[in-house]
Amino acid sequence: MRVVSYGPEQRVYLPALRAGWLTQTFVHWAVPPDRVQRLLPGGLTVDTYDGAAWVSLTPFVMAGVRPLGLPAAVPGLPSFPETNLRTYVRGPDGRDGVWFLSLEVGSPLMLAVRAIGAPYHVGRLAVSRRAGVVTYSGSRRGAGPSYHLTVRPGEPVRPTPRDVWLTSRWRAYTRRFGVLWESPVEHEPWQLRAVRVDFLRETLTRAVGLPSAGTAPLAHFSDGVRSVRMGGSRPVGRAHDRADRLRARSTAAR
Repeated sequence: MRVVSYGPEQRVYLPALRAGWLTQTFVHWAVPPDRVQRLLPGGLTVDTYDGAAWVSLTPFVMAGVRPLGLPAAVPGLPSFPETNLRTYVRGPDGRDGVWFLSLEVGSPLMLAVRAIGAPYHVGRLAVSRRAGVVTYSGSRRGAGPSYHLTVRPGEPVRPTPRDVWLTSRWRAYTRRFGVLWESPVEHEPWQLRAVRVDFLRETLTRAVGLPSAGTAPLAHFSDGVRSVRMGGSRPVGRAHDRADRLRARSTAAR
């Protein structure tokens, strides 16, 4: 198993979108690897830590969403709740990333990413923070899956190797029309805090065919990262084949 990088693995020089990911909670639980592998498309392999696959529920606020060239100071930039249900994978070249099992969002703005297979669903989502308690809730349109999570963030923590493995991923994989896509991301490292989960009820995992979180899931909290640069998506094999050819030409010219 390769070590996952705590900081971004690549620069995103021309981001398709910029934003902040704020008030983010990570709730993780272990799942048998074969239960996850059967949900993955060809080309992806389940990534494991100490022999277990992991699934994470990650609600947060997507803040100040803007395209390249638009400054963060522009008034009226959209902000809305989003919640990801994700697992951890390795691509065809062995690089680590995430695979989204479902994406719940409070704004139709992100539905354009369905073009590369991102499983976005518009619903009614809410995030509130009062008296040291953060509450997340959401339900998909049409009486679909829902969740309700209440947490109490604590003090900053020094991330362990497992914490880094679960939170610091720098690319997402999607699949559309038989093509595997890779979307890079760059942002400052997560500043993690301890967190107590007071209440969790969700049906998102059952909707994708996985068991729900156990009675004591592992959890982290972060006030967020404010300089997120989301790169444009590219076909995985085509992008890496081109990079290999360029490296080969450079070596031959020396």
